[in-house]
Amino acid sequence: AFGQCYAARAGKPATCNGVRISVSKVNRLSSSLRVTGMDRNLAPGLAPFALFIALASKVQRARILGSAALDLCYVACGRFDGFWEMKLHPWDSAAASLMVTEAGGRVTDFKGNPFSIYSDEILASNGLIHDQMLQVMHQVNKK
Repeated sequence: AFGQCYAARAGKPATCNGVRISVSKVNRLSSSLRVTGMDRNLAPGLAPFALFIALASKVQRARILGSAALDLCYVACGRFDGFWEMKLHPWDSAAASLMVTEAGGRVTDFKGNPFSIYSDEILASNGLIHDQMLQVMHQVNKK
């Protein structure tokens, strides 16, 4: 996007236009900038909206841009501190999740289990706020 070419290989630094990138250093959820997406075809119910409201109330700002792959790249280069979404396809998250991990971030499902490109959910962060995001998600899912 905007003349930016993101690249990552397992075990190699993530880059943008050939320059090494890294996740942000924000360590408090209340100071973080988080991004998400919402598919209009999600199953009925309030779960996605409840998560959005719960997380939005705990962070500095929340955004919805419309491209999961770009959102993840923006986490990898430190523009956003965290990202979550449901019902993605492997092509939405496979390469970009690697981008986050190779830039020093963390990618899991909503329970903190290792991420799979075939999972129904993804939570990515700079790693420093990951457990805080998981805690909010756990509280919402208990209700």
